[in-house]
Amino acid sequence: MLDLEDIFGHDGPLERALPDFRVRREQLRMAERVADALRTRESLVVEAGTGTGKTFAYLVPALLSGKRVLISTGTRTLQDQLFAKDLPLVSAALGRPSRVALLKGRANYLCRHALTRLQDGGEQLAMLTGEAPRPRGPNSMLARIQRWARTTRSGDLAEVRGLSDTNAVWAQVTSTRDSCLGLRCPEISHCHVAGARREALDADIVIVNHHLLLADLALKEDGFGDLLGASDAVILDEAHQIPDLATQFFGSLISSRNLENLLQSVQRELAVAPARVAPHDSARPAAAGEAVRDVQEALLRLRASCPATAGRYPWTQLQSPLGEAAQALAQSLQQLCAALGAADTPGPLAQLGERMAELAGNLERIAAVESQDGARSVEVGARGVTLSLMPFDISERFRSLVRSRGGAWIFTSATLSVGEEFGHFTGRLGLEESPTLRIESPFDHERQSLLYLPASMPEPSAPGFVATVIATAVPLIEAAAGGAFVLFTSHRALAQGAALLRERWGSEPPYRLLVQGEGPRERLLQEFRADGNAVLLGTASFWEGVDVKGEALRLVVIEKLPFASPEDPLVRARIEHLTANGGNAFRDYQLPEAALALKQGAGRLIRSEDDYGVVVICDPRVTGRSYGRVFLAALPPMSVTQDRDETLRFLRAHAPRAAVARVALVAP
Repeated sequence: MLDLEDIFGHDGPLERALPDFRVRREQLRMAERVADALRTRESLVVEAGTGTGKTFAYLVPALLSGKRVLISTGTRTLQDQLFAKDLPLVSAALGRPSRVALLKGRANYLCRHALTRLQDGGEQLAMLTGEAPRPRGPNSMLARIQRWARTTRSGDLAEVRGLSDTNAVWAQVTSTRDSCLGLRCPEISHCHVAGARREALDADIVIVNHHLLLADLALKEDGFGDLLGASDAVILDEAHQIPDLATQFFGSLISSRNLENLLQSVQRELAVAPARVAPHDSARPAAAGEAVRDVQEALLRLRASCPATAGRYPWTQLQSPLGEAAQALAQSLQQLCAALGAADTPGPLAQLGERMAELAGNLERIAAVESQDGARSVEVGARGVTLSLMPFDISERFRSLVRSRGGAWIFTSATLSVGEEFGHFTGRLGLEESPTLRIESPFDHERQSLLYLPASMPEPSAPGFVATVIATAVPLIEAAAGGAFVLFTSHRALAQGAALLRERWGSEPPYRLLVQGEGPRERLLQEFRADGNAVLLGTASFWEGVDVKGEALRLVVIEKLPFASPEDPLVRARIEHLTANGGNAFRDYQLPEAALALKQGAGRLIRSEDDYGVVVICDPRVTGRSYGRVFLAALPPMSVTQDRDETLRFLRAHAPRAAVARVALVAP
């Protein structure tokens, strides 16, 4: 049997089977440590720099271990890549076939019960819910879904040609946790979500995403079995997302939109309930309908107690009227729960009533929690209001859940440490005792990239700061002949930067300009890669999870250091909590969070051994403040300069010749 050194070495099975495979000692080192953790069933935290090949470094030991392994990723894209490409390739190369299951969130699967409701009571339900009548022609999307539903095995809506998750029909033919009837659903024997989970329970390797994993871990999914209980090991890729996501799952949240959707589900069931109950019980559905109207009125009063202007507000700012309205809504939800149980025991309405009771509990918890336990906020948007409670400290709960589940837990990402320290990540999850491993990127960052810190930049708070950023970026973009990301820390700065660039370049810009919000994220990225010389302006969602290899990206301009806004109620509450408990909020929270975010943003540039480019940080605090060294220590070991001419020479030297020639042709 081959050992790991043979597998990852020259003329090994991976190199023979995969044309693009490169032998890297960093990859072998990670694989050996992961194999040890799987064998000893321990927790392990691994930071693997870009280019390590961490996916194969955990897949190979997982396949060889013979254990049942759950792999959790941060994005659906990475899920699909693991399932459709990476695992089949590695399994074939090793000659180790295994049963693999891909499990997505329930919103990706057709709900047959919801589809039946649309078919059987579409017009009546449209009147009940206030929705516009749906097109019913043979070429409508609903008709297409109905035809597909007769033959699909998986129920994955991605199979439906031309259907986007932004299509209004998508939400009508899927279930949410609020609307799902679970084991009480009349279609449970044909449920695609249940079928996908059964396949997952029978598989050797299951690929999920972090939301599904945390829902299972926090016991927030019910009726479909425990995924973690049957696993010997859990591998979490893109693990830097886990602390914030776990905080959300261990908190409480209730939104008016979700509640309205749940009430619509109740109305749908009430519309058909009289046919299920005996004649002498016909008054019970009517009483439940009365209780629904009481909840709707209480919800209106809650929304009236919130500000009319969109934004996120601290609970304490609205505490008295909001608290009273929240308690009244919780009481009406409890009353509706009782009415639904009486109307349809133990049918679908009773199941919906249990969800109402759970929402009431969440609402009461948010309204009554002590300020020392978590940050409470009210978010007002175009679609309603959201009340949330985010606990300040989840470390003890997360640690106890990990220990109680047993097995190996492997956390890996390219951004888990600040400098040499993992304490910020491990401390938030209660993993202080877990061994850590930091593997540097095999790329030659000092040769392949340049970090430009422009001198004489104004403070980020200065009125003309964004204008100066754009003025600084334009000559660099021209020297690179396009191929640039310009990353902002707020949507306001993004909009301002886009307007300034358009004003400067006029109606015929020298490079294609792509702006976040003017198209779906994946489409913008696809167009950026295809163009090769485009300029993309983005904010938070483009700082991580974006992989553009090759010449298409050769310049990354970062507007300013990505500190979370202290005006955000959740950030402010956490700062106040740390300060009140004797901590240093800036050192222990704001600084490491910003350093990790900067590390993510700068990491967009060098994605292969053949990439070259420049990272520009326009924030003068990097060199002007003592904490700037923390940010520099978090970045790859790039060559650093404040010389504009040196930066321009570097960009011109590595700009694609075809792009330079094209720009020269269109130049005035």
